[in-house]
Parts: sequence; structure tokens; C-alpha cells
Amino acid sequence: MDKSFTIHDLPRAERPRERMQKYGAEALSTAELIAVLIRSGTQGESVLLTAQKLLSQFGNLQNVARASIEELASIKGIGTAKATQIKAAFELGRRVDDPDYLSRENPIQTPEQACKSVQEKLKGKKKEHFYILCLDTRNRVCTKKQVSVGNLDSSIVHPREVFKDAISSLAASVIFVHNHPSGDLEPSAEDISLTKRLAEAGDLLGIPVLDHIIVSDRGYTSLKSRNLI
Repeated sequence: MDKSFTIHDLPRAERPRERMQKYGAEALSTAELIAVLIRSGTQGESVLLTAQKLLSQFGNLQNVARASIEELASIKGIGTAKATQIKAAFELGRRVDDPDYLSRENPIQTPEQACKSVQEKLKGKKKEHFYILCLDTRNRVCTKKQVSVGNLDSSIVHPREVFKDAISSLAASVIFVHNHPSGDLEPSAEDISLTKRLAEAGDLLGIPVLDHIIVSDRGYTSLKSRNLI
């Protein structure tokens, strides 16, 4: 019967799991971390060597993360089960700091939460970027899309384009967010006019506009809180 080499086949001082327990995950090499994850190698090949081969095959950790389950499984010693473990680990890591994922998990209940959901995407932008947040019936973000880039006017931000994603994602309601690169949080006449047009379009489609939020490095302004919707 073929024997798979596990972490326990390595000398204790070289076992990634024991080293991780003693020194912490940051002390391990990338190959050692992958070895802890996949747990076993193949006949005649230690788990650490299998991990090193995986990295060598794809060139770097970033390419491993981008690889499909099928691509990972094609590496000798990995297979489908270990490939799914690797993909699951990368996805968990991605979700930890992903504001998009966090906003999908938690309902948007305040203008501040809506602002935070796109804050990183708008930071330092030199032009106005217009986003739509499509919400489900529990006010969780189901889709987030950039609609336009440039000074907001009727030719750039058209209700047809704005609500296309809301309709396709079966949104129960929407929130709009755009930035003012100048830092001025005062809604312009164009901002107010556009918001009213979009709110009217939303009413016709049965997709209410909950708010339109202007953000800058100085903070944010909610047009809803100012009774401009």
C-alpha cells in the first residue's frame, strides 16, 4: 500500500505545525504554511516538498491564489480535495479585509456605513466617481458598481444606465455615492437635480432611492438627511 508522507514524518524540529505553535505563523515560510494546510504529501515525497513544488509550478503565492481548483489539482500530490482546501483558505483571507464582503454581510443602516462601503475606492480620486449600491430586502449590499467617471451631469449619469444593474441584481432599493475631489461637501445644483431625476426613475421602477451621499476627505453629506430626496 502506498504511503503518503505527512508532517509527522519530518523531524519534530522541522515540522511546520510544531514550529507554528512555538514561534507563530509569521515565522513560517510560505511553503511551510501551505504544508500545514494540505497536511500530507505523496509516496516518496514529504508534504513540505509537495508545497514547494506547488509554489515552484505557479511561480509565486499570488499566482497560486489566482489558480483555479482544476489547475491546483493538476499538480502531483495536490488533487481535488487539497485544491479546495487551498482555495478556501485564500478566500477566507480575502474576506477578512474586504469591505465589499463586510458590507454584504451587514445591512446598511446609516449614511456612514454606505460611505465606508466605497471609501477605499474613492480615496485620492481626482475626478468624480459615481457608485450605485444595490440593496436586498434586508438592506445588505448585493451589488456595487461604478456607473460613471467625470463631472456629474445628465449625459454622463443617465437613469437607464444607473438602474440597469439594480434591475439585473433584483435590488429592493438603492443608494448612490459619489465623491467631490475638491473636498467641498455642499451638494451642487447638478447633484440635487440628478438625485431628483434618479429618485423619480426609481419610483417608476419600484426601486426606491434611499439616499445619495457625497463623500470627500473631509467626511460625507447625506442628501436624504438634508431632505433633498
